[in-house]
Amino acid sequence: MSFISTFLSIIMIFPSLLGLYSADAKDTEALYRETVLSIGYENTVETAIPQTEIYDMITEHFASPLPEGKTEKKAIVIGYDGCRADALKFAEKSRFSAVSKMLGDGASLKIGYCGGVNYPEENIQKTSTAPGWCSVLTGEWADKHGITGNGITKTLDYKTLLTSLTEDGVIDSANFVTSWKGHFVDSDSTYKDEKAYCEENGINVAFKICMGDTASARAVKNDLKQSDCSDFIFAIYEGTDHAGHSFGFSVNNPIYKAGFRLNEILAYKTIKEIEKRESYETEDWLIIITSDHGGFGTEHGGSAIQERMVFILANKEF
Repeated sequence: MSFISTFLSIIMIFPSLLGLYSADAKDTEALYRETVLSIGYENTVETAIPQTEIYDMITEHFASPLPEGKTEKKAIVIGYDGCRADALKFAEKSRFSAVSKMLGDGASLKIGYCGGVNYPEENIQKTSTAPGWCSVLTGEWADKHGITGNGITKTLDYKTLLTSLTEDGVIDSANFVTSWKGHFVDSDSTYKDEKAYCEENGINVAFKICMGDTASARAVKNDLKQSDCSDFIFAIYEGTDHAGHSFGFSVNNPIYKAGFRLNEILAYKTIKEIEKRESYETEDWLIIITSDHGGFGTEHGGSAIQERMVFILANKEF
């Protein structure tokens, strides 16, 4: 894990040493569709589900009766920032693959869309980080939550599940773990006002900023080691997004593949940490791995199919 992280850091500083370039003539829509079909999604691009459905999956999980033998509900969303839906082609060949592990355990895998509407309709919000994750956390598109792009602070009109579930007493605590300051640290960060609202009103939601993905994974691990760990954890790993911006969002790019595998290792270790909990057998866990957007070239935010489609993987049927 440390080797991959160090490798990515070095090559992102000195890209010219490898003679890499971001343009990828092979990254066509036809090849993208062919790759997606080969992965084994339960649906198609045409029947993709909105990423906002993740919000409903989580609320329904906490509202549903406990299964026999279970005494407490927990949920975690592990985000692969900037992970294209076709990147899952690497999962079966990757050691310590969270995706392969979950699929082997019977998880459900569907292709979804960001941007407000499905491809090929023109997207109504940028296929960028802040709008994507905000739609997941509020269950709404930008016409309601107001986050049309990065660098916009969300109002409290549409609170995230982290806050609403805790404030309403559905759960006792929540934890938002990330390394990107644009979520709640920068002056124009998305959740700056919501973070302040939780702090001012004693709502037990932690907003943790970390120095990189390994630190984020360590923070999640430390939470999971507690007997009374957070009831809802929202953790974002940035390997694919960093690799994509530096060298290109493409499954033909070995650096993007390395970014995906870094996410996979961290997510795999996160899931194994859940399974090591002493109370795991009596806990009803919803585990979701998903992405906020894809990418094309070295960017995202636009309307290309490579930017629009996301993946949604869950250990429960949806």
